[in-house]
Amino acid sequence: MILQDQVAVVTGGSRGIGRAIALMLAKEGASVVINYTSSDDKAKEVQNEIEALGSRAMIYKADVSNEKSVEEFSKAVKKEFGKIDILVNNAGITRDGLVMRMKEEDFMSVIEINLKGTFLCSKYFGKLMMKERKGKIVNISSVVGVMGNAGQANYAASKAGIIGLTKSLAKEFASRKININAIAPGFIETEMTKKLSEEVKENYSKAIPLGYYGKPEDVANLVVFLSSSSSNYITGQVIHVDGGMVM
Repeated sequence: MILQDQVAVVTGGSRGIGRAIALMLAKEGASVVINYTSSDDKAKEVQNEIEALGSRAMIYKADVSNEKSVEEFSKAVKKEFGKIDILVNNAGITRDGLVMRMKEEDFMSVIEINLKGTFLCSKYFGKLMMKERKGKIVNISSVVGVMGNAGQANYAASKAGIIGLTKSLAKEFASRKININAIAPGFIETEMTKKLSEEVKENYSKAIPLGYYGKPEDVANLVVFLSSSSSNYITGQVIHVDGGMVM
């Protein structure tokens, strides 16, 4: 229980990688706040799972791309728990398409949620951490933000932006003993990848030296490490969880 008595906020925590992160943090003793935007039922399911593990859980519906919404979210967490120790900026969307066919709204919506959302949550929850003079922020980027990907210019731009944001915030927050790092997952088995055709899955697998997709828990395990005291001398780093895709 290496995160006993810690309070963690996970954006986009009701499904996929976010859900795995929330559950793994809870297993290590943290109280977990699950942010979500769509399904109340899925968020409630994760809350019940966390409580079954013996940890406190709170669900909060908020649009991370809206500053007022994020500010109110941070105040609600402060009121409920009195502090925050860990922030995982995981919320993200895709609106794939070739640039020549991509609508401006599809480009901007991805930037707003993925990049602006990470900025706003880091700003408001970071303020709470600064008062405590400690904290861990983990931003979920992507290998696509490092290597690019045809048909995902908006997503790649948002995830590359998260890497730059992570490094800048790590320098700004370091004096307050707040560690900020990013994780760049490769192909992870989620609801999104399950929709891909078998041919596409096979082609992607060939690009992975280990030869198979990762699982959400592979990312969650690293989040736990970066959220713990074991990572106190690590900040401003981008760590790949990709089976060797990007070396």
